[in-house]
Amino acid sequence: MKKTIVVLTGMLLSFHAIQAQQFTRADTLRGSNGPGRSWWNATKYDLHLDFNLNDSAIQGYNVISYQSLNNDHAGFFQIDLQEPLEMDSAILETGNTQYPLKKQKLSFTREGNAFFVYLPGQAPIITRKHDINTIMPTSKNPGESPVQKQDSVSNLVIYYHGKPRIAKKAPWDGGFVYSSDKSGNPWVGVACQGLGASVWYPCKDYQADEPDSAEMHFSVPENLMCISNGRLRNIDSSHNGKNVYTWAVVNPINNYDITFYIGRFVHFGQIYNGEKGPLTMDYWVLDSNLTKAKKQFQEAPRMMKAFEHWFGPYPFYEDGYKLVDAPYLGMEHQSAVGYGNHYENGYLGRDLSHTGWGLKWDFIIVHESAHEWFGNNITSKDLADMWVHESFANYAETLFTGYYYGKKAGDEYVIGVRKNILNDKPVIAPYGVNEEGSGDMYYKGGNMLHTIRQIINNDEKFRNILRGLNKKFYHQTVTGEEVEQYISKESGIDFTKVFEQYLTTTKVPELVVKYELGKPFFKWENCVDGFDMPLKIYNQKGKPFIIHPTNKFLSAPKGVSTIKPDDNYYVNLKVIK
Repeated sequence: MKKTIVVLTGMLLSFHAIQAQQFTRADTLRGSNGPGRSWWNATKYDLHLDFNLNDSAIQGYNVISYQSLNNDHAGFFQIDLQEPLEMDSAILETGNTQYPLKKQKLSFTREGNAFFVYLPGQAPIITRKHDINTIMPTSKNPGESPVQKQDSVSNLVIYYHGKPRIAKKAPWDGGFVYSSDKSGNPWVGVACQGLGASVWYPCKDYQADEPDSAEMHFSVPENLMCISNGRLRNIDSSHNGKNVYTWAVVNPINNYDITFYIGRFVHFGQIYNGEKGPLTMDYWVLDSNLTKAKKQFQEAPRMMKAFEHWFGPYPFYEDGYKLVDAPYLGMEHQSAVGYGNHYENGYLGRDLSHTGWGLKWDFIIVHESAHEWFGNNITSKDLADMWVHESFANYAETLFTGYYYGKKAGDEYVIGVRKNILNDKPVIAPYGVNEEGSGDMYYKGGNMLHTIRQIINNDEKFRNILRGLNKKFYHQTVTGEEVEQYISKESGIDFTKVFEQYLTTTKVPELVVKYELGKPFFKWENCVDGFDMPLKIYNQKGKPFIIHPTNKFLSAPKGVSTIKPDDNYYVNLKVIK
């Protein structure tokens, strides 16, 4: 009976795994660089938004500045805006600053959360090919060509309104978050990583294309404040009981990082003398949290010192660094990191490593700020490669621990978090469908990087690789493969199979040791074809050796009668007596 149950369970798991891979056209529209996206590059977002906090409605528009990349394009934009929000109109503005802009109202159609906005002279034709709907343009007038020319810069203005989705459990379930402070004042924010920024404003919701800069103009009741990314440019108080806060970033920013925090905030700050000079570090907190924040946020300059050491200069000196009280646990909003860790060390007062080291520092300040380097400075082109964000941010916790409490403490921390690894599905998800891989991208990804660090066996070289990544891919979107290749090249070690093992399978490399006449033999099992990873072991006297297992048994080095793998490598051991 037990065997039958196991078999049925396995069948059910396989069935659900197959079901999970059934992606829809909507997934492809959301996650791929389709014909309505590939021909243009977003260069700036200029978002104007009015908040009605009484009924959770918003109304506004986004001026999307863009550059046409080629003349041979589909003749329409794909603009993403999630239900139940509605697009009211689309206006094309063309020209330059020396002449009045030409404004043309454009037609559009909707398919779920995607709007297709047609250039003048274009109308949609729906064709079916290989069971996938493909929208192709047709010119209303024979011989008429699209108005956009290569290298031209124009604006697409999208007006919209509605009541955005409310998050059930932010930041894991995205949307607006409505809360209140201890005095009953509204406290509102948004978190939308994964779900997408189109849950609250119209955009090209495609991670590979970041606007080069952004401005945000938020209208809120005059008794409240609105904090956003970058620097405060202006507060306009002439709007019938509302103030319009204008914030701006001058650096590239991914869509889900654009954000707002509405509430009764107070401010304090400091100047940090970093690698690129003076850096403003500003803290916006609820007035009831001021005393606690002045103590807890002393962690922020300590974080900055450790991460500039390991990763290089903070990537957004021009926009500054901020921590802002958020009505959710936390989020890596660029230059405006959301903080909701209850002013406690650890993760809501818990140590995720169960070693004690995780209670020495504030998890949200450390982890979310690490994303300024890995996630915001370096952004994965596809959600499938989110390990580039989360594996490095997870390992940043280890580097922070080691920086302040010693390498042994860092090692103990990263080994401790292995208890959280599920090995439920691959870390890398299917590409082009806006799909994330396993949550193991955190703990398993961090342990993969720790293993790679052991193999390199030179912390100065490892540090230069981390700093080099942030210099080589400064303010860029990348593929996971580009990151993998950079690490292999700069280390002088081919880690291709190591990345394949830990990121694309659920298998943990297993060192099999058998003893014959008292002599140990070893080999790898549970590995991808061609897996070639050296391993540090210790013999019966605690002396270290480097071995190079293959998929066939090899004899142990001279002087080794017992084999114990170094705990810093994420591998399993199976002993055959």
